[in-house]
Amino acid sequence: MTKHIKEKSAAAYLLSAPVIVAALGYFVDIYDLLLFGIVRIPSLTELGLDEAAVSIEGASILNWQMTGLLLGGILWGVLGDKKGRLSVLFGSIITYSLANFACGFVHDINIYKILRFIAGIGLAGELGAGITLVSESLPKRLRAIGTSLVAGVGLLGAIVGYFTVELFSWRNAYFIGGGMGILLLFLRIGVFESGMFHTMKEKSHVAKGNFLSFFTNRKRLILYLKCIGIGLPTWYIIGVLATFSNEFGKALGISEAIKPGLAVMWCYVGLSIGDLLSGVVSYWLESRIRTVTYMMAFTVVGALIYLYAGITTSTGLYAICVWMGFGIGYWAMFVTIGAEQFGTNVRATAATTIPNMVRGTVVLMTTLYTTLKPHVFELKAAGIVGLICFGIGFYCIRTIPETHHKDLDFIEED
Repeated sequence: MTKHIKEKSAAAYLLSAPVIVAALGYFVDIYDLLLFGIVRIPSLTELGLDEAAVSIEGASILNWQMTGLLLGGILWGVLGDKKGRLSVLFGSIITYSLANFACGFVHDINIYKILRFIAGIGLAGELGAGITLVSESLPKRLRAIGTSLVAGVGLLGAIVGYFTVELFSWRNAYFIGGGMGILLLFLRIGVFESGMFHTMKEKSHVAKGNFLSFFTNRKRLILYLKCIGIGLPTWYIIGVLATFSNEFGKALGISEAIKPGLAVMWCYVGLSIGDLLSGVVSYWLESRIRTVTYMMAFTVVGALIYLYAGITTSTGLYAICVWMGFGIGYWAMFVTIGAEQFGTNVRATAATTIPNMVRGTVVLMTTLYTTLKPHVFELKAAGIVGLICFGIGFYCIRTIPETHHKDLDFIEED
């Protein structure tokens, strides 16, 4: 009888309003975040660009979007600690929904860049605020499972995004994304703010949302940088190997043209499954560090097969995308680790800026890849970038403090 009550109690926590609303919000967030990667070729081709220009301008627009994510992460993170987690969940979705509506009307490349930059700013707030709210609302024994549910459900947005583009035009896909965001606003009415935030808010002497505090304390800075480093392999897989899969397909001699949008979709199929399971594995192992280490190692094997095992069919390439996607399914775990490392007064800032700093590094990854490509060709260029990302990732996860049993009700002192 007691066991039954405990199980029911756990289910009640995991199906609570904060978890459901955060999951649906991340679903829309991922749909819109990955949409440009899916419509990159058809949208730019319709705007009159040739194949070479599509590659150059596509990378440029992606960089604008990722730069928006980087800046937006700071904006929404600070706001989340000063005004509350819910203010970010409302403000960010309004911003990226309106930007996506506007993308459906675009006819100029430069306007396209600006709109994806604005969309990037809006998209930056969703995951960090949602993970923070869920982490502070659930018992510590259920935090990993709860945040994994958020990410696992949310990442299905990439799959819906791909099929939306297959069924409708790329312009209508943007309109649908904007519409889903506006509808989500109504679902968020009635969701309550984190109790930890309310308690911290009443402490007037505590500095809240101070982004610079991560750089004024050596120990805190190292911890912050390690949190970012853990996430680098995730966006190496998505931002380089999946996004430029059409180029790798040609380099591998695959006769059938590879669709980057389909590669991204299959990557996110694996990612959704991995994210759902990572929370359970962390709960079972009672360790964030061991869970992420195992999944990162699994990803390395997949990346080596992708680049150097001599894949000869499109089916084989897409299958490895699922493999790599599953391996980087520690994404929610990585964001949760970032949230758990820091006090309530800067937790939203940490949880929002850390994943967006990682997304922002895609600019560096793609720049290094395109710079190396003319000299060592696609596969070796991607391998060099991957070596750097995985090297940093393994070092950071093996040297960061374990947070599985950590109590989150504390603040950071200057």
